[in-house]
Amino acid sequence: MFKWKRFLTVLAATTLLGSLVACGGGGEAKNNSSSDKAGNSTAAAGDQQVKLRIMWWGSQPRHEATLAALDLYTKNHPNITFEPEYSGMDGYLDKLSTQAAAKNAPDVVQLDPGWTPDWAARGQLVDLAPEVDVSKVDAKVLAGGQFDGKQYAVPLGSVAYGMIYDKAAMDKLGLSNPQNGWTWEDFFALAKESKSKLPSGQYFSQDLAGDYFAYSAYQYSKGKGQVITDDGKFNVDQDVFLDWTRRFEELRKDGIVPPADVNSSDVQFDPQMDLMASGKILMRLSFSNNYGSWDSLHPGAYALVTMPRSEEAGGWLKPSMYLAVTEGTKHEKEAKEFVNWFLNDPEAAKILGTQRGLPVNKDNAKALEENMSDVDKVGMELLRATEPDGQTWSAGAGGWTNFIDKDWQLVRDQLSFNKITPEQAFDQLKDASKGYEK
Repeated sequence: MFKWKRFLTVLAATTLLGSLVACGGGGEAKNNSSSDKAGNSTAAAGDQQVKLRIMWWGSQPRHEATLAALDLYTKNHPNITFEPEYSGMDGYLDKLSTQAAAKNAPDVVQLDPGWTPDWAARGQLVDLAPEVDVSKVDAKVLAGGQFDGKQYAVPLGSVAYGMIYDKAAMDKLGLSNPQNGWTWEDFFALAKESKSKLPSGQYFSQDLAGDYFAYSAYQYSKGKGQVITDDGKFNVDQDVFLDWTRRFEELRKDGIVPPADVNSSDVQFDPQMDLMASGKILMRLSFSNNYGSWDSLHPGAYALVTMPRSEEAGGWLKPSMYLAVTEGTKHEKEAKEFVNWFLNDPEAAKILGTQRGLPVNKDNAKALEENMSDVDKVGMELLRATEPDGQTWSAGAGGWTNFIDKDWQLVRDQLSFNKITPEQAFDQLKDASKGYEK
């Protein structure tokens, strides 16, 4: 299984609109162009008009950047238009999986690194060679999209996992700002300090007791490794899990984290429903590339900080958002040529910016850094602060997607609503894991 080592310094989830949009750019085609390694038109051969369906998730700035990139591609390849489908992260995988099961998946899809092994192993993706040129991408980053020696998906960027906080609100309340390198003890101490300063209806952070990724960071920081091992074994440390969930149980009782109904109402990046954007919490989890989306809601209000640590670092670096072509597409060649362009074209990189992390194409990353905006630099600072000893990240063993997305989330909700104890939560997760272990 693919791993990133701690010393890795590779250069390098949610929406305002929960709708699915279908549109296409470009006019009537006059010729059918093939592409060179950068995806530029090189030869006229026929006049076939092709419409590619493409599906991704993200925030509004990511949607706008992606749509602009699609328009550019159609401008350069008039016979290729697009039918884009985009939404927030919630429900994305369920919708895509339903389409795939019905043999109606989009031609090009965005996948989370954790899903890619399952999709490749089930034969739902096509080999991207030889149309997609990966010569400018670090081999360690590519490995997560490989299966049986073939490249089924390519990462689009590299990101760091940390936290974002409402600096403006914390300064107003007289709370000290967290600093890179802070610890989980600092986190819980600051949470308790906030109790006497928070007005009614405002809370320190989300209730993270049952949050899979937050707990993963905590277990990492305690030196206990991955929650699920690369060989497909349940590896939740019972003592660490009980310590974590009991701490949040105390915060819940003290009203420092939101009650269950408020906690479950969160819709990331929605101006009214996002708990931080609406002023209900001071802090939440975030990837480095998401800073621009937060800043677009309340310019200048927020700041990023590394994930708290203990004996070891809690945060990690990871490849973000793979792009793949689905099995059964009627336009395999055109879809792969588009993926190649999306990955490698300098003009596309300028439009897309860091919405999916720092580009993995080394030349594009260098050019982007040289002309990076102040907003993008904030995300880069978190990435650089995480690099020196960031945790090993793994795509993990295939077959565990439902455990994370369904079994773990059920436990999360039951903890938040005080329906189960921390001990019962651990037992429930351990029992559920037996159906996935190899």
